[in-house]
Amino acid sequence: MTDIEHLEELILPEVKALGFDLVRIAWLGSGDDLALQIMAERPETGQLVIEDCAALSRRISEKFDELDPIEEAYRLEVSSPGIDRPLTRLSDFADWVGHEARIVLGEPLKDRKKLRGTIASVVGEEIIFEDRKFGDFKFSYNIVDNAKLLLTDRLIAASAPLTSDGADVVEHDDKEE
Repeated sequence: MTDIEHLEELILPEVKALGFDLVRIAWLGSGDDLALQIMAERPETGQLVIEDCAALSRRISEKFDELDPIEEAYRLEVSSPGIDRPLTRLSDFADWVGHEARIVLGEPLKDRKKLRGTIASVVGEEIIFEDRKFGDFKFSYNIVDNAKLLLTDRLIAASAPLTSDGADVVEHDDKEE
């Protein structure tokens, strides 16, 4: 499989050219069902609409058609990180302080590698996390293996679109028959 760091060198300029931030590049699946997943977001909203995904997909496809950096068969998947988004950068933790998350650490801390609770704060490179069952944890961002926000009512409210442009409009006929 082609190295993610090499692909990031090719993908990041295309993401930036459209004014987006790169959230994650990952290989998903295996064999005949291999997908290159690219998550990006608009910095002002933390989201991408379908037209943004299509534009980024076209740019990356054109670049990859030109350079052919991937030997194996794969499918390109471009998406917004979604509401219960992965936390892939230190800034993600800072942006989502006060929200619930699931974190897997690369090394045990207080005999725990899996945490579930609330992001309390971020100080420098340190994350302060309140685990539901095991109390407070303080750890360096560099030991986070993976992390993801948990879907809650508070997160849904915080992730509401800034605009409803493009949303389906439902019209009701209020006439009595």
